[in-house]
Amino acid sequence: MKKNILITTGGSGGHVIPATILYEHLSVETNVIISTDKRGLKYLDKDIYQFEIIVIDTPKLNNFFYLPLNLIKILLLTLKSFFLLKEKKIEKVFSTGGYMSLPLILAARILKLNIYLIEPNHVLGRANRYFLNFCRKIFCYAKNIKNFPNIHKSKIIVIDPLVKKNVYDFNTINKDKTHFTLLIVGGSQGANIFDKNLKNAVIEISKKFSIKVIQQTNEKNISFLSDFYSKNNIENKIFSFDKNFSDHMRKADLCITRAGASTLAELSVLNIPFLAVPLPTSKDDHQFENANFYKEMNCCWIIEQNYFNERILDLLNDILNDKTDYLKKKDNLKKLNYQNTWINVNQKILDNINEN
Repeated sequence: MKKNILITTGGSGGHVIPATILYEHLSVETNVIISTDKRGLKYLDKDIYQFEIIVIDTPKLNNFFYLPLNLIKILLLTLKSFFLLKEKKIEKVFSTGGYMSLPLILAARILKLNIYLIEPNHVLGRANRYFLNFCRKIFCYAKNIKNFPNIHKSKIIVIDPLVKKNVYDFNTINKDKTHFTLLIVGGSQGANIFDKNLKNAVIEISKKFSIKVIQQTNEKNISFLSDFYSKNNIENKIFSFDKNFSDHMRKADLCITRAGASTLAELSVLNIPFLAVPLPTSKDDHQFENANFYKEMNCCWIIEQNYFNERILDLLNDILNDKTDYLKKKDNLKKLNYQNTWINVNQKILDNINEN
């Protein structure tokens, strides 16, 4: 009989996307349902994901004035989670981190269920740091995670980054050889600095090189950017949130991106060198640490946001004028992912959760 598993997630795409990939890994051998808050629903398209979705809308605890009320809400949600886990006969609970998982983790702890954590970033999230006390294992993308307490190091299981199954097949697809395709990605939170300050550098580059632009932006900026590039004779594809984002990514030669763990993981598997501009306000500077993991292996470039405007044009010129460094980074990504396959990741996850 298949085991019953619940994955708790929510908030941003950085939490929800790994949860959906984890669902793909677990659903063949187990019965899986997903719990999310209301914010996470937009990343869970029921036409694509056929799993059962339950909403546990956990309030934030960052407003002192509403703290007593929100603590009562969390207590009630923990009670709701307790009965949910009992009703669904859940045996194991996975969390991708974030405060939204708190009621379900507390309920799972009360029921003495096995709890597993996913930490996609190279800095231990604050919620996961608290949940470590209760979990059996935590799946990470590296052994050395910042802010990770030594007392729990034995709980770390290192896996290759979670990416969608179809991404592993994209390397066999031929790219457009007539253009150098530049992918610009702001992440699920968007990046105004790319919308406002990058387009002029792209225009300058296009005077010397044949450039195609694929850019993710806010819905309100799509028409403006598309018209701007078209008027300057640059082939472009401008979009906002796209369920098939990986289809755009696979066409890129170089990516300018924030440093969310999921985006960098897919670029890495696809062997696409990237120029990371970490979001300086990310908690515990986790975006910088995500990018620095790849930079230390000479797989990418990093520009701090404060120096983006003054450095981006020169760096793009350097990359396109002499592709030696670019090709070296591409080769290093290939070496990094030499044994990274869907089957290997799947087997490691299943082996660890099936241990007695």
